[in-house]
Amino acid sequence: MFNPNHPDSDLFKTILEPLLDDFEYWFSRSRSLLEEQHIPFLSADEQKDLLQRVMTSQQEVSTVQALLKATGGQAGVDSSVLVTWHHLVSECWQVSLKLRSQQSS
Repeated sequence: MFNPNHPDSDLFKTILEPLLDDFEYWFSRSRSLLEEQHIPFLSADEQKDLLQRVMTSQQEVSTVQALLKATGGQAGVDSSVLVTWHHLVSECWQVSLKLRSQQSS
């Protein structure tokens, strides 16, 4: 949680809100890809697992956004969670790039 009296609390809010919007955007795109496309280099179980992790992360991002709104920007998220989300977005980007590369050749 943020300390509202901490001088950096506005900075955290200024950075965290757009970052959460970015995660929301990329998880949405990744979810669409995984739901609508057959990914030939992933097994059905791997694709299902990746989709489930994306959906779970989407829910987590939505929860944090709701908490930020409900607390007037005084809620936060542990940096380890942000790192996990970042790794998942990177994994989805790699899948998308590989799929696009295979489709173009």
